[in-house]
Amino acid sequence: MNKILQSMLITVMVLFTAGQFSVHAHQVSTPQLTSEAAILIDGKSGQVLYEKNAEQKMYPASITKIVTAIIAIEQGNLLETVTVSENATAADGTRVYLVEDEEVYLERLVQGLMINSGNDAGTAIAEHMAGSEEAFSAKMNQFVKEEIGAENSNFTNPHGLYHEDHYTTAHDMAMIAKYAMENETFREIAGTKEMEWNGEGWETTIYNHHRLLWDYEGTTGVKNGFVSQAGFTLVTSADKDGRELIAVTLKAPTAEISYDDTIKLFDYGFENYYTEEIAEDAVFESTDGTEYQLGAEAYVTLAADTNMEKEVDDEFLVVRGEDGSVLLEKELIPLKDSSETEEENDELHKEEDAEVEVQQTNWLQRILSLFNL
Repeated sequence: MNKILQSMLITVMVLFTAGQFSVHAHQVSTPQLTSEAAILIDGKSGQVLYEKNAEQKMYPASITKIVTAIIAIEQGNLLETVTVSENATAADGTRVYLVEDEEVYLERLVQGLMINSGNDAGTAIAEHMAGSEEAFSAKMNQFVKEEIGAENSNFTNPHGLYHEDHYTTAHDMAMIAKYAMENETFREIAGTKEMEWNGEGWETTIYNHHRLLWDYEGTTGVKNGFVSQAGFTLVTSADKDGRELIAVTLKAPTAEISYDDTIKLFDYGFENYYTEEIAEDAVFESTDGTEYQLGAEAYVTLAADTNMEKEVDDEFLVVRGEDGSVLLEKELIPLKDSSETEEENDELHKEEDAEVEVQQTNWLQRILSLFNL
């Protein structure tokens, strides 16, 4: 009797365990995070795959430096020499130990800012590009709003040291990171694991403070941060099979939790979503037979095992998921038929012939004037 019961118990346990693994393998499980705010977006489409308090205003700490770095790269000359001020050398927190009147290339300051999180490098960049931290902060706020569309952020300094009016949101930081990572120079610096630092005040090897560059395969950047009021903040990009995701976690109680939450987000995104490209030369036809093209490639991110539906609506391409939600809405360019193209070419040739005729007439008149004819 005991053997029969034992055999039945083993069978039930095996079936139960197999059932657990089967459910887990096909389950789309939403990550449970400890960080107070977080977001996960696709790096190409920009679509939000997960969010938690993503619009809540939070203190960013050193992830602020993403904004400082991309402005320096896009609006500055990286080969310009920056003369370090006494004010920059007195910056609080993490530094690259710049010396007053030291001359440093702007590119090297951006590297020190992003790799070693040098607050002194941030101040030196701000003073070089705008004259002061205050003036540079105004440039930062204008830049993120006008160039990126980050409407819910306000920066009062270039490095992220605490100020009550220095804030952002997880959503804004994801958009900022997406924009910055599209710049190849920024991407290279943000993904640098280590480099030699030979300054007047410090000669050493600096190591990137973002631990996932070593600990999570496919990580490509971007920046971590901490001040007591902000907790641990983290912005990370990771690539898998040509797909890049961007995760932001804000106000984690420990660095370990910020990294764990980020890994959960990446695992969730890579396992449960895929991104498709819509080619710029793809042709779409409206109900009246008019043909259109995008003019530039676009990307759409979908849940695994689902498809998208495309339709032309009033000269816009509308892409919907299977649940009817709008994933993309983009203006289209009407295609011209061959007769219109031929007419335009004929008109262009006529204009060119007329211009040549005028030039020839002017040339002939100048020749005749030489002989007083």
